[in-house]
Amino acid sequence: MARGGAIRFQKIKYLNEIFLDWKLFGIYSGSKVVKSGVKWLFLDCFGGFLFRGISSINLDDKGRLAIPTRYREELQECCDRQMVVTVAVNEQCVGEHGCLWLYPLPEWERLELTISKLPTLNKMAGKLRRFVIGNASECEMDAQGRLLLPEKLRKFSQMDKKIVLVGQLNKFEIWNDDAWIAKEQEWLDGGDNDGLEELGTLSF
Repeated sequence: MARGGAIRFQKIKYLNEIFLDWKLFGIYSGSKVVKSGVKWLFLDCFGGFLFRGISSINLDDKGRLAIPTRYREELQECCDRQMVVTVAVNEQCVGEHGCLWLYPLPEWERLELTISKLPTLNKMAGKLRRFVIGNASECEMDAQGRLLLPEKLRKFSQMDKKIVLVGQLNKFEIWNDDAWIAKEQEWLDGGDNDGLEELGTLSF
């Protein structure tokens, strides 16, 4: 448990077999909990880890970010420090200003598989392949926890020095600091109810 009560990551354990619905960029079809020896393992979804929390980070002169210490062990375990960074898109498959997505490699491969099954001639599916897959770049967290962001993606998201790393369960968002502040204000201002009905009776 981190200071202030915020749980930054968590191994997932269940006590019975379940199947989960799936959505693009979220939970994937066929995820199942199976018993193995004396442990219950959560397979095919998030690699067994959830990434949570917000961290303010400074890029160094080479364009590297230092992954917060609290995530490093989990990234070593779930993806052997191998990750993929790409452009972020919003709900309309339009590039999200000032934002990149960072996936552990196994989660990225699941996303690629999901996108590969979308209709070839579907316009939105084409956008996802062209921009999300096309701009993807493999990167490795080094022994000091540093990760080099490709120059092209730094320019696309206008990342110079101050950035914000946001845990999003199976991936991270990397935000240009100014864009993150604007996005927070947009959320606080409210007024956008798109998708609200689909949440149904969700409670917190």
